[in-house]
Amino acid sequence: MSVRTDFPYETAREDVRIPMPDGIALYARIWRPVTPEPVPALLEYAPHRLTDRTAPRDARRHPWYAGHGYASVRVDVRGHGCSGGVPGSPYAPYARGGDGPEAADGVAVVRWLAAQPWCTGAVGMFGMSWAGALALRIASLAPDALRAVVAVCAADDGFGGAAPYLGGSVVAADGHAGSAALLALAARPPDPLYAGGDWREQWLTRLEALEPPSGTWLAHQTRDAHWAHGGLVEDPAAVRAAVLAVGGLHDPYRDSVLRLVSRLPADRVRGLLGPWPHAYPDRGLPPGPAIGFLQETLRWWDHWLRDTPNGVMDEPLLRAWICASRPPATAYGELPGRWAGESAWPPPAVTPVTYALRGEPVEVASPQHTGLDAGRFVPHGGDADLPPDQREEDAKSACFEFPVAAGEPVEVLGRPQVVLRLRMDVPHGQVAARLCDVAPDGSSTLVTRGALNLSARLGPEKAVPWPAGAYEDVVFELGAAAYAFPPGHRIRLALSSAYWPWLWPRAGSEAGWTLDPAGSALVLPVRGPSPHTDAGVGFAPPEQAPPLGAVVPETLDPPRPPRRVVRDVAAGTWRLQAAPRPEWRRIHPDGLEYAEDADEEYAIRDGDALSARVRCTWRIRLHRPDLGWDTVVEARSETSCDAEAFHTEDELLCREGGEAVFHRTWRRSHPRTAG
Repeated sequence: MSVRTDFPYETAREDVRIPMPDGIALYARIWRPVTPEPVPALLEYAPHRLTDRTAPRDARRHPWYAGHGYASVRVDVRGHGCSGGVPGSPYAPYARGGDGPEAADGVAVVRWLAAQPWCTGAVGMFGMSWAGALALRIASLAPDALRAVVAVCAADDGFGGAAPYLGGSVVAADGHAGSAALLALAARPPDPLYAGGDWREQWLTRLEALEPPSGTWLAHQTRDAHWAHGGLVEDPAAVRAAVLAVGGLHDPYRDSVLRLVSRLPADRVRGLLGPWPHAYPDRGLPPGPAIGFLQETLRWWDHWLRDTPNGVMDEPLLRAWICASRPPATAYGELPGRWAGESAWPPPAVTPVTYALRGEPVEVASPQHTGLDAGRFVPHGGDADLPPDQREEDAKSACFEFPVAAGEPVEVLGRPQVVLRLRMDVPHGQVAARLCDVAPDGSSTLVTRGALNLSARLGPEKAVPWPAGAYEDVVFELGAAAYAFPPGHRIRLALSSAYWPWLWPRAGSEAGWTLDPAGSALVLPVRGPSPHTDAGVGFAPPEQAPPLGAVVPETLDPPRPPRRVVRDVAAGTWRLQAAPRPEWRRIHPDGLEYAEDADEEYAIRDGDALSARVRCTWRIRLHRPDLGWDTVVEARSETSCDAEAFHTEDELLCREGGEAVFHRTWRRSHPRTAG
C-alpha cells in the first residue's frame, strides 16, 4: 500500500449537520479542496459511524478524493452515530417501495450537497455492502443531481442477493447469527464529544425503538412484496446514474455485478470482479492482488462528474480476475491468475457447455453436519474465512467428475448451472451443489457453489411441497465463477442434501432424496479463446491518504481460534465455534477507546434436523477517559426450530458507568412458511 502525502489541492475538514425535511439532522464530515471554484461532491452514506468505527478507513479515502479536487462527504444514516432520529431496518435498501426514511434521507442529502455554493451541482455516491446497496436504491429514485454511483460488494436484491436467504433456504451463518451484531451496532450511543449534552436522551430514545432484525427476516420467508419492491431487480431502468459495480469472487454478493452489467444500459454501466473478500479492493485484505481502487474510481468520477474524456467508457463492460488453479487453503495472500475483459454480457465467446451426469440412480442422505467446511458466508480476509480442502465434504455428497483433457484449460466465466432429476418421499428438502477443482494428488479446491430449497423450485415467491415419491426436474444457478481448470485436473460436481450452517434444515430432510443422473447435468459457461478484450486490462497499485493514527494496544492474551469444530462422539453432536470479529481495541487520536468482541456457535446433531441451534453474542465498549464517559453494549441472539416454527430470543443490555440503563429480551416464534 502506497501512502500519498502530496496532492494537487490542499484540503480542509469540517463537521456539519444536514437538515432533513422532517426536522431531523444527519451528522456529516466533509473534506473539501481549498479552492474558490465549486467542485463536484462525492457521498458515502452509511450507518457505520464516522466518528469511530469507520474513522480509520474514512481517513485514508475521503482526504484522497478531496486532494484531487472533490468535496468528499461521509454521512451517518439517521439513528446511527451522531445523526438524529432512530434506526430503521437493517435491510433498508430493500424496504418495500424503497421509500423508507433512509432512502428518502439519501435523496435529501444529495439535493443538499448539490445546492451548496462550493458544489458544481454534480454528485456521485459510493459505498460498500449496505452503503453500496443503499446507493443503488437511491439511484433508482433518480435525484437529478446524482450522476454516478460506485457500488462495492452490494446486493441488488434483499431476498436472493443478501444474507438471510440462499436459493430460498433460510441461512444461519452470518444471517441469523448476525442478528446480534446488527442489534449491538444499532444500540451504540452517540458520542458526547460530537453529539453534545443530550447524547443520553438520544441514546435512550433509540434503544426504545430497536427491534431485532431476525423478526423481519423470518416474517418474509418467500420473496413477497416486502422484498420484491426493493433493490433493483424489479425495475433497473429506473436508474439514470452511471453505475460502476464492483464485487469480489469470494463475496456472496458478487452475482449482482453480472446482473447489473446485463440489465443496465451498456453506455452507463461497467463491472469489475476481482479475487477479493467482502472489502474495498484497495484495503489489501486477502485474497489479493489489491488494486488502485481510488485511482480507478477517480477516472469514473472525472468522466461522469467533470465530463473529462479519459476513455473510462472505452474499458470492457466487465473486467474479471480469472483465477488459476491453486491448492485448497483457508487464506491466500495473492491468488494466481490474470485480468480479462468482456465487451458484452452475456459475452459471445462464453458458451454453455453441458456435462451430462452418468450412472444409476443414487440415494443422497448427507449427514447433518455436512457444510462445516464451507468457510465463512461473508469472508472479510480472516485466516479461516475460506473453505479448506473439500475432500471430507465430498465424501458426504454424490460426486460426478469430468477430466480436463490435455491441451488448453477449461476456463469458466459466469454462473454455472445444474439440472437435476430428483425424487423425494418427504414434502421438504434442499440440495447444495459445489463445483470443485480436483488436482492429481486428490486435493479438492472449492470454486463456487449454490443451493436450492426444493419447496422454492417453482420460484422464490412461493413454497410448494414436493409430491411424495415423484420425480421432478429442478434447475438452479451457482454463484459467479472466474476460474481456469488446468489439463490433468478433474472438474467435480458434489451434491449434498444438507449444508449446515449455511442452510437451515427442515424436519424430514434427514431422508434426503434420490438423484437420477440420466436426467441431470452440469452446465458450465466456458470461455473460448476469442474474441476478448483482455489486452491492456490492468490496474495501478493501491494508493491511499495517510492513516488516521489510531493505536492498537498490545495484549498478552492469545488470540482465539477464528473457527473451531468440536465433536461430541457419544452424543453425535457437532459445534462450530467462530469468532466473526477477533477481539480488538483501538485508541483514536481524539481520545476515544473503542473495543469489540464477538463469538458465534452453530450446533447440530446427526440424524436430527430439528436439533439445529445458533447462538451469537456481541460486546462493544466506547470509553472516553478524559470525559469520564464509559458505555458498554451487549447483545445476544439465539435461534432454534421445531417442525412448525423458528424460535428466536434476542437480548440487549446497555450500561453507562457500570450501571444498566437499558435491558430488554425479545422471545418470538415465527411459523415456517418457506419449506
